[in-house]
Amino acid sequence: MDSENPLGHFLRARRERVRPEDVDIPPVGRRRVAGLRREEVALLAGVSTDYYVRLEQGRERHPSAQVVEALARALVLEEDAAAHLHRLARPAPGRRRPAARRERVSPTLLRMMEGWPRTPAVVLGRCLTVLAHNTLGGALFDGHTHSRDLVRLVFLDPDAREFYPDWDRVAVNTVAGLRTAAGVDIDDPELIAVVGELSLKSETFRRLWARHDIRQKTHETKRFRHRLVGELTLEYEALTVNSAPGQQLVVYQAEPGSPSEQALALLGSLTADVVEAPHDPMSTTKKDTSA
Repeated sequence: MDSENPLGHFLRARRERVRPEDVDIPPVGRRRVAGLRREEVALLAGVSTDYYVRLEQGRERHPSAQVVEALARALVLEEDAAAHLHRLARPAPGRRRPAARRERVSPTLLRMMEGWPRTPAVVLGRCLTVLAHNTLGGALFDGHTHSRDLVRLVFLDPDAREFYPDWDRVAVNTVAGLRTAAGVDIDDPELIAVVGELSLKSETFRRLWARHDIRQKTHETKRFRHRLVGELTLEYEALTVNSAPGQQLVVYQAEPGSPSEQALALLGSLTADVVEAPHDPMSTTKKDTSA
């Protein structure tokens, strides 16, 4: 974890990923550093090299909004990453962390999800655990060691690469989504536990976490290879749950008339007779998340 100097760690990680040609700097001679040099970032952002070095080293932690904008341009940051940089530079005033407690899912939201028998839907927590799902949403991810924990499913499940045909892209987006969900509050005990475990058990996770990618989970087309119905290509929309900050409602759909729609209908028919216990948020929280 990088809680001692999050701004500096972010700047360095993103600087090392920008190639000179990305910002019209001629790659003259042999370069001893990955990405840009500190003085090159400083020049592009219009600040002194000494000031930029102090930012990376954590000796200066609160650059102005204008400097942050200039750094975002110099580092070629996407919109989500630029917003994250602003949050790192101007974190919200510290407040006492409440006692750890299980995340609850609104009974109203649960009833609404169950009203979508042909649409898979899941509610994700801050660390991308599945807090709740409707019947078809549960069936979509069923059958894995970590079916109710999307981060561990991607990096620790033995059949993850079979389940996700585009595993490499899924892995990158999952880590970026975890960092985005965490925001600047990287001292959260659950996040520390997740990152610590996965860093020990997955070299790929460790490498991707160090990249400091930031990408909000919004909408995307994702392919699955389901053990019961074969390949599915589904589009999802991720919606924030305003009544429970940190939770996301993710809804999947297949293109009308497509083979994926037929496969999804088959999956629904295979699970239609399964009687599940009521979706009590207390009982669904942290389900199947053990390593």
